[in-house]
Amino acid sequence: MQSALHITTKVLPGNKIEIEIPEAQIGDSVDVFVVLPQKVETKKRSVIEIIEESRSRHPSRTAEDIDRQIQEERLSWES
Repeated sequence: MQSALHITTKVLPGNKIEIEIPEAQIGDSVDVFVVLPQKVETKKRSVIEIIEESRSRHPSRTAEDIDRQIQEERLSWES
C-alpha cells in the first residue's frame, strides 16, 4: 500500500521549503505536492471613493436628517 504524509511548513528565505521525512531512506524517490493557500485579493480604494460610495447609498440625507434620527433614537431609550 502506498503511504502518504501530510506536512505543513513555512516558506524560508529564498522561497524555499524544508521537509523531513522520517520514513524515507537516503536516495528514495518521492513525489512532492505543494498546495498554496488561497489569497483574498482586497481592492484598495481611496478615501474619496469610500465617501462617494457612502453618499450614493444615502444621497438625500442631510445633517439635519441625521441629527433628527439620532435624537429619535435617544428618545426611544428613555421610553
